[in-house]
Amino acid sequence: METTDSAHPTNDVDEKRIRELVARSQAAQIDPDVLPGLHTSDLVLINVAGRRLFGRETFASAMAEAISSPLKDIRTELEVNDIRFATPDVAIVSLTKTIHDERSETEGSTELPIAGAMTYVMTRQGDDWRIAVAQTTPIQ
Repeated sequence: METTDSAHPTNDVDEKRIRELVARSQAAQIDPDVLPGLHTSDLVLINVAGRRLFGRETFASAMAEAISSPLKDIRTELEVNDIRFATPDVAIVSLTKTIHDERSETEGSTELPIAGAMTYVMTRQGDDWRIAVAQTTPIQ
C-alpha cells in the first residue's frame, strides 16, 4: 500500500492514529455524543445520498435527526485502502464504505448503493487527528 510521497515521509505513529480514528468513527456511527467530536468544527461532509453539511454542529443536528428515524438501521463498515500525507499535518484517506440497510420494507426504505468510495481529509490537531472532510461517492 502506498502511504506517502518522497516529500512527506510516512510517520508510522500518525498512520496508526489515523487508522484508529477510522475505527472509532465506525464504532460511533450511531452515537451522537461521540461521532461529531471526531470531526473538526469546520467539517464539510457529503453523504452517499449527496447531502452536503457544513460544520460539526450541523452534522451533529442532522445525525440526531437521522438516528431518531429508520435511518438508525443503516450500518456502514469502513476499510482503509490508502493513506497519503499531503503535508505532515494533512492526510488524505481513501476508504471503501460497505452499506448495510437493515430497515424493514414497511419503514419506507429507498434503494441505497451497497458500497461507496469514501475520502476523508484529516488534519492534525495537537497529537491527534480529526476528520475535516468526509465525502462518499456511491459505487453502483
